[in-house]
Amino acid sequence: MTKLIAGNWKMHGTADSLAEIEAVATFAEKYAGAVDVALCVPATLIHRAADKVPGFAIGAQDMHHNAKGAHTGDISAAMLHDAGASLVIVGHSERREAHREEDAAVRAKAEAGLAAGLKVILCVGESLDVREAGREIAVVSAQVDASLPKGEVDPARLAVAYEPIWAIGTGKVASTGDIEAMHAAIRERLVAAYGEAGAAVRILYGGSVKAENAAEIFAVPEVGGALVGGASLKAADFLPIVEAGAQ
Repeated sequence: MTKLIAGNWKMHGTADSLAEIEAVATFAEKYAGAVDVALCVPATLIHRAADKVPGFAIGAQDMHHNAKGAHTGDISAAMLHDAGASLVIVGHSERREAHREEDAAVRAKAEAGLAAGLKVILCVGESLDVREAGREIAVVSAQVDASLPKGEVDPARLAVAYEPIWAIGTGKVASTGDIEAMHAAIRERLVAAYGEAGAAVRILYGGSVKAENAAEIFAVPEVGGALVGGASLKAADFLPIVEAGAQ
């Protein structure tokens, strides 16, 4: 299974950052076929980034589940597609917490994104309180069940990103044993939902992935890539992760 390395720029990036995007896209060409690479940038950069690096996967970080309507400040999947995005992140922990997005809303967004022709990275993960209570597998499994799009899916167009919330931007990383156990549990839910197709959906790890730990994380069974935050903002930090994914 070809790994997917996706950068999430969060609320970072202006026109000055286009050079970083170009550097990543140029480097990724060297590993075409060995690894899939994408950058999910702020909405204000999507059109300019897509124009700057045609053929490279530029993504969005969120979207509204409705196609149009009275939703001031929101962006639909069709609008993202029109701007040049080819994928979208839904259900990131920062959206679930800060914007109180529940599983049903995440599912609706995932379904709308797929219907509009976008690829979807669907995020799930647990808080430190949940992990310390020993409930992480049950909680994340329930999130997966309630957030996955209904019906048949093309495994090439859907990925699930496991992000232990306590390891995002903190420098902490789940142990390889923790990652393996959670990814195995998520795989079980994917197969239960989609059968054979569920066995081919990539499961990404997202929690302070860096050049120093990428190879070790990618060697864990059922890790199909990474959703990278801070280390994706600079090509010099992100490219070693891409290289580790290719190898």
